Amino acid sequence: MYRTPLPAQLSDSNRCAVDINVTNLRAYQVWKGNNRFCLGGRLIFGPDVRSIFLTISLIVIPVILFCAFVSQRLVHVFDHHLGNLIVAILILLTVYDLILLLLTSGRDPGMIPRNPHPPELEEDGSTMSADWPGCQSRVGVPSIPPTKDIVVNGVIIKVKYCQTCMLYRPPRCSHCSICNNCVERFDHHCPWVGQCIGKRNYRFFFMFVSSTTILCLYVFAFCWVNIKKIMDQYHCNLWIAFLKSPVSGLLILYTFLTAWFVGGLTVFHLYLIFTNQTTYENFRYRYDSKMNPYNRGCVRNIFEIFFSKIPKSKNNFRAKIKLDTSFFAASMSLARTMSPEMPKASFDIEMGKRQAVAAEDFEEIHSQIENVGGLERCGTQPRHTNQGDKINWEISPDIHMLANEFGMEDSFKAREKVRRGQ
Repeated sequence: MYRTPLPAQLSDSNRCAVDINVTNLRAYQVWKGNNRFCLGGRLIFGPDVRSIFLTISLIVIPVILFCAFVSQRLVHVFDHHLGNLIVAILILLTVYDLILLLLTSGRDPGMIPRNPHPPELEEDGSTMSADWPGCQSRVGVPSIPPTKDIVVNGVIIKVKYCQTCMLYRPPRCSHCSICNNCVERFDHHCPWVGQCIGKRNYRFFFMFVSSTTILCLYVFAFCWVNIKKIMDQYHCNLWIAFLKSPVSGLLILYTFLTAWFVGGLTVFHLYLIFTNQTTYENFRYRYDSKMNPYNRGCVRNIFEIFFSKIPKSKNNFRAKIKLDTSFFAASMSLARTMSPEMPKASFDIEMGKRQAVAAEDFEEIHSQIENVGGLERCGTQPRHTNQGDKINWEISPDIHMLANEFGMEDSFKAREKVRRGQ
């Protein structure tokens, strides 16, 4: 039995938009990515935004333990002003770190708006390759070339066509499979912040990682100071000092392990900044063995990351969009047909998958199946047919292939068994 395809994956904000009386919508309510929006589209997160609460807990809980069990001794041992200053600096570092986390996670990382339709084939020489298997569509019309060449700083590079967003990705842009968006200067998708790291939030991401490293080292150092003061006060060894302040021991161990992780990440991204690379490019292209077209020297690379103006977002998520019910329903139907969760309705260039059938072919197949099924249910098919009639009822191999692709092969086999049993 044919089953209706599941609807396309929408964000929580998008689901509330499907209403009979919907006429005015915000852009974020019909956004086709997997993002989650808050405060009416003012904050945008990735689909794994819940992980940010784990990250906040890993930062805040050690600070609370330090303030509750370690700082009291430091305030008494040192001059009161100096002891209070130690705690105040720690709190300021924590607040600063959390603000950077929010700026990294809750803003547009550089998402490129999708095209409503594929681009026209250009006549500037960027034609498709003759040996490309998808160079001709099923109806003989040329399809979109998978790549085209552009020049960056005198170096020819290839940019890929994104089937999902229906656009040629700008240089250094990549499609995030988690957020389902093309992101400018895509670095990686960070599960700790629940957001893609791209052109508009990479600066804040690096500042967040480096400030977390500083926060860990700060707690680590003053926990050791506390242990040393205990040893001097009670004239005991290190083990006795840890027993008198077990929280200091736990924080020393925790911050030591955490500092290795975030500290190593900070050093790695410093290397990427100095050489003007992204994490994606470093792991995929390995610019060490060939010329990096984006490297403009260490000083200019640092200036580009930290002192250049952050580009304005290309998306106005709070913009009002007027849609009537019929148009919105048609859009949802098209989204179900073209959803990446369903069998592909277009040629997947990057993965090399063959082209699936178009929506019109699917409807034609479905109508043929229903016609045959209707005849069987009504009993109009004769029990004994001659050879010529049997040919009319045989389903062609092409239909079998297409049905198998759409998961309806079992329905064909069941109907054939019923027909042959008659």
